[in-house]
Amino acid sequence: MTMVSQQFSYVIGVDTHAKTHTLVALDHLGGKHGTAQTFPTTPPGLKRAQAWIERETTGPVLVAMEGTGSYGAQFCDLLTAAGVRVTETRPPKRGVRRAGKTDPIDAEHAARYALALPMEHLITPRNHAGHHAALTVLLTARAALKKAHSASNNRLTALLRGYGFGLDVRLALTAEQVKVVAAWRAHRNDDVGMVTIRAEAAREAREILSRQAELTANEKGLLKHVKALAPYLLLEHGVGAIVAAQLIVSWSHQGRIRSEAAFARFAGIAPIPASSGNTIRYRLHRGGDRALNTAIWVTTFYRYHHDPATAAYVEKRTKEGKTPKEIQRVLKRYIARHLFRVLDNHTI
Repeated sequence: MTMVSQQFSYVIGVDTHAKTHTLVALDHLGGKHGTAQTFPTTPPGLKRAQAWIERETTGPVLVAMEGTGSYGAQFCDLLTAAGVRVTETRPPKRGVRRAGKTDPIDAEHAARYALALPMEHLITPRNHAGHHAALTVLLTARAALKKAHSASNNRLTALLRGYGFGLDVRLALTAEQVKVVAAWRAHRNDDVGMVTIRAEAAREAREILSRQAELTANEKGLLKHVKALAPYLLLEHGVGAIVAAQLIVSWSHQGRIRSEAAFARFAGIAPIPASSGNTIRYRLHRGGDRALNTAIWVTTFYRYHHDPATAAYVEKRTKEGKTPKEIQRVLKRYIARHLFRVLDNHTI
């Protein structure tokens, strides 16, 4: 097992913020090299930070950075383009902040955290360029749109259930009901309260229709970029534009996730023993990337109900006495393995 300290002469820890980045350099033995330096996050400031790294170090350099997908994204891309190895580090837990908290302390922690790792445990940042960037932005926008759509739908349902209007809203609102409400106008016999309530209900309904149109356009955008990057994913049962986009964004590129077992762990699908006495069972890891977990669950759900090969497997395991939840756990793990191999056998 090769350690980071054996592979790199220096490790640079970077604590990222909106306005400034703070850098600390450690040699391969853990000794501090020089003093902490802080640079602005403007393009000239990032260039100066890169020049400082080149000036202060010799030999192979690893940059351990917090927030490579947010505050540190531009600096990460700049260093990667220059051929510098960058790894993502996690912020220190509160319980281990014995030295307090300042930007130089956090930068040093990032460097020491990476210095103590085996090479295979380094976290490679996600791809932030081109189609990957477009998919990331569209998925983030989609999550916000779905949240807004759900909130508008709940508010409209509450209004209609609270004030009647002659609609049967005992169950969830249908698309036709939303269209009817969106076309409402003030009634001559409405009192001042009902005029306001009816107008608000119509506004919420129009908001729902607008969000639905935006979600449709969002999915078309996702499909365009998925076809450009990994059209073969769309050939898999239960993988549409949204699921494929999440798979691409989470996986990112070859070499980022070292094995299918690591991918399953990353997706929150790694089996963990949960046995007791004569009962032998497993549960799934509850951490990881929950958006990726959801994407794999959508594929599992589709195959569970619509794929003949999966249906035959479910029937076989049911006869063995397995419960539906136990079968679904196994299916999720199998599908995670399969999708990782599909992704890893192609270059994006």
